[in-house]
Parts: sequence; C-alpha cells; structure tokens
Amino acid sequence: MSISGKVDPVVRPIAAADIAEALVQGLRDFQAMPFFGLMFGGLYVLGGILLVLSLTAFGMVYLAYPIAAGFALIGPFVALGLYEMSRRREAGQPVTLGAIWTAVRSRSELGWMAFVTLFIFLIWMYQVRLLIALILGINTTFSSIREFITVVLTTNEGLLFLAIGNAVGAALSLILFSLTVVSFPLLLDRDVDFVTAMVTSVRAVVASPGPMIGWALIIVILLIVSSIPSFLGLLVTLPVLGHATWHLYRRIVAPLPA
Repeated sequence: MSISGKVDPVVRPIAAADIAEALVQGLRDFQAMPFFGLMFGGLYVLGGILLVLSLTAFGMVYLAYPIAAGFALIGPFVALGLYEMSRRREAGQPVTLGAIWTAVRSRSELGWMAFVTLFIFLIWMYQVRLLIALILGINTTFSSIREFITVVLTTNEGLLFLAIGNAVGAALSLILFSLTVVSFPLLLDRDVDFVTAMVTSVRAVVASPGPMIGWALIIVILLIVSSIPSFLGLLVTLPVLGHATWHLYRRIVAPLPA
C-alpha cells in the first residue's frame, strides 16, 4: 500500500527488446508531432547555451563540462511536456500547448519531484567545485574551457579530478535515474503521491537491473554526444528520448484494472 492508502502500482520486468521498441515508438511520436518536439528540444538547447555563456562571462568556464554532464540529471524533469504529449497521443486526445501546460500544472506532486531532481543537480555542481578546490587548488581559475581541458587531461591532479568526479557523478546519476525514470510519467498518468512514485521507480530498476541500467547508459551517452555540437543534437535527441521514456513506462507499470 502507498502512504496515501491506495494500492501500489504493479511493476513488470522488461527486456532489451522492450527498450528497442520504446525507442521506435518514441521516434514515431516525434515524427508525428515534430513541431512540439523541436520546441521542447529547442528550450533545452537554449538553456544549455545560456548557462555556458553565463559561466564564461563570470569566469567559471570550468563548470561547463559538469553542467553539460549534469543535463542528463535534469532530463526527466525537462521532458515532462514530452511525456504528456505521448500520453495524449496514445489516448487519442488533442495535443496543444494549453492542454500540456494544464495537465502538468494540475499535478502538484510533480513539484516535489522537481525539487528532488534540482537538489541532486545542485549536489552534483557543489561536489565539482569542492573537488576542484581539494585537488587542483582552492584558488584555481581558468581563463578558457581549452585551458581547463588541458589541465584535466595532461596533469596527474587533473586526471585524479576527472576520475573521482566522474565516479561521483555516475553514482548520483544512478540514484536520480532510479528515483525518476518511472516516477515522472507515473505522476502524470495517475493520482499517486511522489513518494509512492519514487518507490515504484526504484522497484522498476530492481525488477530489471540489466535492461534499466542499459537504458540509463543509452540516455547518458546520447545526451552527452548530442551536447558536443553546442547542444544542437539535443533538438532531436531529447524529444525522442522523452517520448521513448513514456512508452517504456507503459511497459513497466501495469495498467489499472478495468
């Protein structure tokens, strides 16, 4: 039973074939609704570019790489509109910006999930700054992203920073992925509390650890690769992954009994 007294959602195990089919369905959704997909992807890209420009202006270019990597952490929150688009298309309902906004705004528990997501993202950013201070020096500054990359890749301290930072980032990413991969679409789909949604998400990962970790790696790799050309690849990658996540959720969580 959930904390609200309702029956917990039923979690079904999945296989690699389910992930492949979810990706195909995600691509079909994007092809069917390209304008909305490109719009949400464009907002994500614009946010990334503005963050990098802001960091450059404030002399904090060393945070550009961790922010690019951290984009994978906040992806589930950013993709809320994409989940709702797929849900409405599946149900045969009209897909409009007003309908999407109304649906997302009406789910108050999504605010708590957004808080969890942003909190872990802030932990990720603070640990990067802490590692730079501890390993590279508390007064370390970089005039350009090229200088930061050179130090990280050509010095023992930089390689140590890279190894520890990526290890911590991987752990935080796995934690957040486990908490959110099912919870965001579940909160859009059903009237459940955010704790139940997070528990259901973790149960889904435990039920199919191999396929789910594989899905997490696919998301991270595609988002990082798509971020390399000034985030422009995310115009397509983000909406396809967002739609695919909805369809994977539908395969993981059994529908309510009629």
